[in-house]
Amino acid sequence: MDNIGTLDLNLLKTLDALLETRSVTAAAARLSLTQPTVSGMLARLREAFDDPLFVRAQRGIMPTPRAEALAAPLRQALHAIDALMQPVAFDPARAEQTISIAATDYAQRVLILPFLALLRREAPGIRVSVRPAGMVDMAAQMERGALDLALTTPEDAAETLKSRRLFDEHYVCVLREGHRAARARLDLDGFCALDHAIMSHDGTRFRGATDQALEAVGRSRKVVASVPNFTVLIDLVRSSDCCALLPSRLVAPEAGLAVVPPDRHHRLCQDPRLARKNAQ
Repeated sequence: MDNIGTLDLNLLKTLDALLETRSVTAAAARLSLTQPTVSGMLARLREAFDDPLFVRAQRGIMPTPRAEALAAPLRQALHAIDALMQPVAFDPARAEQTISIAATDYAQRVLILPFLALLRREAPGIRVSVRPAGMVDMAAQMERGALDLALTTPEDAAETLKSRRLFDEHYVCVLREGHRAARARLDLDGFCALDHAIMSHDGTRFRGATDQALEAVGRSRKVVASVPNFTVLIDLVRSSDCCALLPSRLVAPEAGLAVVPPDRHHRLCQDPRLARKNAQ
């Protein structure tokens, strides 16, 4: 027999079908091939094994002793090859690995925390390394395999990477509980009259998409604080008279905060420019 490297593995499937059906016509039907094609493949098999392999019989074809001897090991080999092509079943309960995720502070609180709680129950052997998004070159690290996943806003996602939209977020106006302005609906005049705090990634910007939306209607606000993450911004609002526009999913579990019922200023929260921003 020639070296395995010169043998088309499809020939082995043909030989197996011939051994089972003992008919060129039936083997061709099983393999979805034409009878002349199977006959040609049988000729190549005979050459490769240096044996007739099959002889004509009253009904169909009969295997030679060499072909009979090949039947069992051939079946085992084909099963082994088929098993190699099947994806390995992932069992989270038995998995042991480290996953690296880059995430904004918003994603860390809204997505990573509940994910970690679920992971401890379902896959206790998996460790998670969470890195702040924006502090690393996410595209380069993912290409090198140093980063597995990034949770960020669409405008920060590299076009060269595959991405999936998880959900849309909207912003709500938040004050501390007991703030005088939280007792009734807040109109646009009252909204602009408040002291505002915003989140900017480096804590240096005092303008955001809200200011652009206000300028479009001829209004402005006074931003008195710019902090680098939402955690600090929430604590600031809770402990002061500042108001802030915050993603709704961050506010829901927080005690000591009041979401101001929307009035005319609520349209600012639905402005498309706000929906794409983290810093307000």
